Amino acid sequence: MNEQWKDESLSFEERARILVSQMTLEEKVSQMTYNASALPRFGIFEYNWWNECLHGVARAGTATVFPQSIGMAAAFDAEKLNKVAETISDEARIKHHAADEMGDHGIYKGLTMWSPNINLLRDPRWGRGHETYGEDPCLTGRLGEAFIKGLQGDDPKYLKCVATAKHYAVHSGPEADRHHFDVHPTKRDMAESYLPAFKAAVQKAGVHSVMGAYNRVNGQPACASTELLQDILRDEWGFKGYVVSDCGAIEDIYKRHKVCPDAVHAAALAVNNGCDLCCGQEFPHLVEAVKQGLISEETITESVYRLMLYRFRLGMFDDPAHVPYAQLPYEENDCEAHHAQSLDMALDTVVMLKNDGILPLDGRKVKTIAVIGPNADSRAALMGNYSGTASVSYTVLEGIRQAFPESRILYAEGSSLVGGSAEAGWGESADFRIAEALKAAQMADVAIVVTGLNGECEGEEGYGSGDRSSMDLPESQRMLLDALCAVDTPMVLVNMTGSATLFPHEARFSAILQAWYPGQMGGLAVGQLLSGAHSPCGKLPVTFYKSFDQLPPFEDYHMAGRTYRFMEQKPAYPFGFGLSYTQFAFADLCLSKAGEGVEVQVTVKNVGERAAKAVAQAYVRILNPEYPAPIHQLGAFGCAYLQPGEQRRMTLRIEPEQLALFDDEGRAVRHQGTARIFVGDGQPDQRTLELTGREDLWADIEL
Repeated sequence: MNEQWKDESLSFEERARILVSQMTLEEKVSQMTYNASALPRFGIFEYNWWNECLHGVARAGTATVFPQSIGMAAAFDAEKLNKVAETISDEARIKHHAADEMGDHGIYKGLTMWSPNINLLRDPRWGRGHETYGEDPCLTGRLGEAFIKGLQGDDPKYLKCVATAKHYAVHSGPEADRHHFDVHPTKRDMAESYLPAFKAAVQKAGVHSVMGAYNRVNGQPACASTELLQDILRDEWGFKGYVVSDCGAIEDIYKRHKVCPDAVHAAALAVNNGCDLCCGQEFPHLVEAVKQGLISEETITESVYRLMLYRFRLGMFDDPAHVPYAQLPYEENDCEAHHAQSLDMALDTVVMLKNDGILPLDGRKVKTIAVIGPNADSRAALMGNYSGTASVSYTVLEGIRQAFPESRILYAEGSSLVGGSAEAGWGESADFRIAEALKAAQMADVAIVVTGLNGECEGEEGYGSGDRSSMDLPESQRMLLDALCAVDTPMVLVNMTGSATLFPHEARFSAILQAWYPGQMGGLAVGQLLSGAHSPCGKLPVTFYKSFDQLPPFEDYHMAGRTYRFMEQKPAYPFGFGLSYTQFAFADLCLSKAGEGVEVQVTVKNVGERAAKAVAQAYVRILNPEYPAPIHQLGAFGCAYLQPGEQRRMTLRIEPEQLALFDDEGRAVRHQGTARIFVGDGQPDQRTLELTGREDLWADIEL
């Protein structure tokens, strides 16, 4: 046997070729399933490719839990997200090597991470929307790039982890239909909305793995699509990595999409069209597929080469002493520094939607605070889905107790999260918790009402209840809010959901905070924001609609009428909106061409009395476009932490793709004319103006 594949002086490519060339067909095929078999005659252990790290290493025991992805998107801070991803990859490495030392090579122990989810959140009903970075291609693309780079590391030889951009492509519900539905977006919608984040992941972030979606796209299963996997991903974008199927997606090809008769044909179709790794049990049928002439062994060899190459690049076959990422001390997993980082991120994710001046609360004046609601003392509401096990966590109730140590805190659950009383069969009414909440509110100087859902109420099919049927809060919580409206006590609403929510009795609340699923330290963050120890700076990464009447049918994948880019009606709260405890002034806007893009320079000044983080947003509106175009769209964004009176000259770069138009065939076309660039701390729409009273700066530039 040629053991040159162990020679660390050779390139990874050479070593992978040597190793794979010595495998039998059966051995090759055994490496193409997510739980890859051991190769005893080579001395290679089994390897499970399935691991998750959406907002922290997930499902593998104790790890730092950061805010859910949609919350981190609300920070509009690519640099901070990149640092979070670096920390997550540190913990992934630490946990991998610890498991390896104990001989555990099972699921959730590997270095191939099936994150991030960069699908577009086109509709708030989608249960998995909180796994994404929101509804905008620019924001999703920039944040996806930052997260991927943080996971994969910057060592010139070894990868820290492999990131996986998912779910490619055109996937955002309905969850119940994902295994059989066929989406037919226009070519313009594909190029303008659904594909840009994946293109950025490949061409800018250098992502090494892509996961195919469950659904069909234009008649072809996404995990066996010539158009998606070959024509676009490899030929057009130049992707060199490997493609993994979503779990069960290959089975869907023949059982539910019914595009071929059986597992043998489905496996061959997928691999022939570019899928290298199966999360399922169909690829062992490839041996039979070769016998039937449905696929060549050479095609299988190429897929296995790609897979083994990345195991080499991760340092799995090298002396650990030579792999820098293998030297991280175990004590750094779930350490206090990482907890502090989770808190720091959580502070930036909360979006203040309303404040009539009640916030921040003065602990010297509010002697009694009522904390009411089913999410007030809920740890599940902190975590979202795809999370690890937090060794320490703080609910909103606990965070308020710490933020207001001299105030008396009255707690009342007030209602169940969903449904009625557990004792309903014994005659207990659905409102049996409300009386306590009413009394607590009456006794208090201010009431903090904590509503929402959790990762079991909205999430992935099979891991939660799936999609949301409504943007309303559950009936049990609406009953609580109905009752509380009769109390004169000032009230603040803290809502914890993964997407747009309708707030009953909105006018009754003096302030509203959207806290998402804020991670293990989320309760401390909410407490510090309420007390004024930190100023809110989050911005909505999704539109909060007034009702479902403003949305097209869930099953319709056309972008017309969807998201702030194409919706003509006024929303309740617009994309990019979020209040602060201070105000920022934007001045001296200067535009200049920078290659095919545009450089934006603007001076941002904190004109308020509190230190705070400014989030500068630049939007592009194409004037007199040759082809249909968004009303306007985010082109660039940046952050600056400013003391009162401090100002800073900020430079934002709008990339060419944010300036392009797309013809009917989805081809990018350079606009021959004028683009109007708006800069401020929100988007240039009428609703933002109504909520803030501030107009954005703007200037025109000839492209």
